[in-house]
Parts: sequence; C-alpha cells; structure tokens
Amino acid sequence: MTEPKPVVVVADPLAPAAIEVLSGDFDVREIDGTDVSSLHAALADAEAVIVRSATRIDAAALEAAPKLKVVARAGVGLDNVDLPAATQRGVMVVNAPTSNIVSAAEQAITLLLAGARHTARADASLRAGRWDRKKFTGVEIQGKTLGVIGFGKIGQLVTTRMQAFDMDVVAYDPYAQPSQAAKLGVKLVSLDELLAASDFITIHLPKTPETLGLLGEDAFTKVKRGVRIVNAARGGLVDEAALVAALKDGRVAGAGIDVFDSEPCTDSPLFELDNVVATPHLGASTREAQDNAGLAVAKSVKLALSGEFVPDAANVQAGGVVAEDVRPLLPLAERLGKTFTALADSAVQSVTVEVRGEVVANDVSVLQLAASKGLFAEVADSVTYVNAPLVAEQRGVELGLYTSTESPEFQTLVTLRGALVDGTTLTVSGTLSPGPHETRRLTQVDGFEVDIDAEGSLLFLRYTDRPGVVGLIGGTLGDLGINIAAMQVARKAAGGDAFMVMATDAPVPSEVLGRIKETVGASAASAVTLED
Repeated sequence: MTEPKPVVVVADPLAPAAIEVLSGDFDVREIDGTDVSSLHAALADAEAVIVRSATRIDAAALEAAPKLKVVARAGVGLDNVDLPAATQRGVMVVNAPTSNIVSAAEQAITLLLAGARHTARADASLRAGRWDRKKFTGVEIQGKTLGVIGFGKIGQLVTTRMQAFDMDVVAYDPYAQPSQAAKLGVKLVSLDELLAASDFITIHLPKTPETLGLLGEDAFTKVKRGVRIVNAARGGLVDEAALVAALKDGRVAGAGIDVFDSEPCTDSPLFELDNVVATPHLGASTREAQDNAGLAVAKSVKLALSGEFVPDAANVQAGGVVAEDVRPLLPLAERLGKTFTALADSAVQSVTVEVRGEVVANDVSVLQLAASKGLFAEVADSVTYVNAPLVAEQRGVELGLYTSTESPEFQTLVTLRGALVDGTTLTVSGTLSPGPHETRRLTQVDGFEVDIDAEGSLLFLRYTDRPGVVGLIGGTLGDLGINIAAMQVARKAAGGDAFMVMATDAPVPSEVLGRIKETVGASAASAVTLED
C-alpha cells in the first residue's frame, strides 16, 4: 500500500513553477484562504500551508491544524502570521526575505525618477489633450546627493544603481558595516546629517516600534529645503500627515510613495497633491519577484518537511545559512541530545554543547539548537528547531556553547556536558567517521570510551566488571527474540565499573530493560532509539 503524501495547502495564488516543485512529493491542495471556514477545514490534514498576504494564519487557524509543521509566506513580511502562537506550537514560519529585493529597489528608483520629472502628471495631462511642457519642468539627478536610510540589501542595490546616474550617496544605518559602506564608496552619517545634506531621500527599513514615524514632523524641520522623499519600504515609516504639511509648505518638493499606513488605501490627502507620485504597493509586483518568492518558500517547505534545517525560518534561533561543514553535524548533535536524556538518572539542570575542531571557523551555534531539540524530544510534545529554546526555558534548563579549534583525537568532536538536579554530571561525545560515507558515531559516554554507530536501537548498561555478564545479557535478549547487532564494553580498571553499549535489531521495551538490569545486577540501564 502506497504511503499517503504529506498535505501542503496553498491558500493564496502561487506561481505555477512553485506548484510544480511541490507536486511531485506532496499532496498539494489549492484553496481560497480568505474563506476562514474552508481554510480551517483544509488545515485539519495539512503539514504545511503556503500563503501570500491575503490569508491570515492566526491562533485559531493554528489550532485547527494539529499536524502542521510549517507556515510559509511567499513574500517578505509576516504581518498575517501569528508568530508567537506558531512558535509556542513548534510550527516553523518561513518567508522569502530576498525574493523581491531587486523589484523593491527598482520600484524605489522608478518613483525617484518619476518624481524628479513629473512623469505621472505629464502623462495624465497629455492624455487629457493638453501639451503643457513648461508646466512640468523637472530636475536632474546627476551630481545630486541621495540619502539612503537603511543600508541593507535593498539600500545597497539602490545605491549602486543611482551611483551609475552620477549621484553622491550618504547613508544612515546604525547596524551597517563601515567596511561594506566604504567598499561601495558611501559615507555613513547620522540621521540629522543625512537630512541636512540630501537632495533625495529613500527609506529602506523594516517596520518596528523604533522605525515607526522615523520621518515625521521633527525630521522635516531638518531637511534641505526642496528635498524629494521616496518610501517603497513599509507604510508608517513616513508620517503621512507630517509629509502632507511639508509638501504643502515647500520644505519637501515632491514624494514618491508606494506604501501606506493602512492598506488598501484609496483615499489619502497625498492623492490631492500634484507633487506626489503614488502607487498601490507595487514593490514586489513583478513576475520575477512573484516567481522567486513562490520558488523560495516551496524549497523551504520541502526542507522543513524532510526534517532539514531551514535558513529562512523566521522563528528559529541561530537562523541563517548553515555552512556545508556544519550541516552533517546537525543530526549528530540531535542524537547526542537524545542519548544524554536517555542516560540521565534525574532531570537536567544545564547542558553545554562543546564543539572542537577546524569546523568552529564557521558559525556552529545551530548545533546547540539541534542538541536541545534532541534533549527534549522524549520529554515534551512536538519539540522542533522552533520551540526547543522555549521548552528549555520553561523547564529551567540552561544551555551553553563552547568552541575550540583543539581536537587531539578527532577531526571534529561534539560533546554534551551537563549537570543534573541530583548533583551528578554526565557527558556524551560523538563524531563523524571520515570517508565518503560519513557515519555518526558515539565516542564517549560518561567518561567511558566507546566506538559504535549512533543510530537505531541502543542499550546502555553500567555494572561491576566480572565474568559472565555478556552471556547473561545475550541469553536474556535471545530468549526475547531480540538480536544483538553490535556490542562495546569499556572499563577503567579490572573489577571496577564497566560500561556496555550494544546495538539491537529492535527497540528494547522498558519492562525488558528492567529485567536485564535485575539479571545483571546493573547500577544503571537505559535504552534509546536514534533516528532523524
């Protein structure tokens, strides 16, 4: 019987190329997500839902989706997704943050040029049968100063394109790297300096409490008289009432506006002014941007539903691109976390993820996230990359990360070193075996050196070293029809503590584990099943 494909609900129109990417591996169901009852009904079986801006994924929608693993927004913003509720439920939220950067930059430039040359008004006048050349005298941009507020990817794209028009560029962004600005020949200045120096100002910031109304009444008292303002980023960054007043008294000569405080916006005082060029939020409205956004989130959905780490996840700590050298260590760290929890005799108080080797030249913070996902996999419901830090916080478990290039025995070594609430400590280490077919291996458990694949069903025993123990265990498992695939015995001294780890062809039930412990007289016995 064929396994049913995971259900992916597409709640807003998506590019055909994106649907094609998904259709081979998933049961793709396209619906009208603005119909709330239809949306909730469709989400009952969904493991992923893809939206644009029309459909809202709120707490009620999430409650209607017990199998949901990922919400994907085919665009940049996430205003229509309840991020805290999704995080609480362990549902990954992804978007397409770079899909429309070229389109957004080009829209800002279009508004800047159209405003400088009165293009929209001149077009309307000519279509009305008038030839008013003198009425639409504009200004050149060559040799003028452009002030870029927000020097991220879009701000930098605008910068390089306008430098080709022979504009001088200054930028304001407290988080920008001076080296990157210098590389592009841009001077980073304070906001007041930018306002005073600029002939044109374009804003490229996210909408946050800090940026809301950034260009408002106070800012417009500091601008160079005759400046032209462009906002193709987010509504609310420019105070619309203050802008109208500045346009009327001539402090601001013109404005190009693509975004508004409240959208859709069809009635605004800005529309009554001849020196305003306004468009209905067209920053991402190109075929290329729409296709890019759909393809980006389709790929993210495939990654998420296959259990992979997703770089564009908005609610995953340590997000971002994971280096190729780090990626194979993610499942190792997760399996070490599961093993640690299985071996712990009491609740975990703190765990430090220790990473050694040349791999630490990369950002390895995601390994702490993977380890915490494994730590809580069997003790909490639906632990994912998304909510693992929240689960740790709720359980009072402190998580840390330590890195070192020194790794005397292994090319790369990952160790979980933790303290338990009963005052004891525990360590578990693992590595990747070298060669074309990397395998994940346990190398050390609680101070005992071992060498066994970290996969499948593993049984751990701690007992006093003496003859006959292996036979006792083998006989007990044999009587129960459980085959031993591999075995390792480690000890620190003859007759002292011994530690045994064995791989079995089937999981060892808890009642069998208790029987083995009693038969052997072991001081500790535990089992774990390791799989991705």
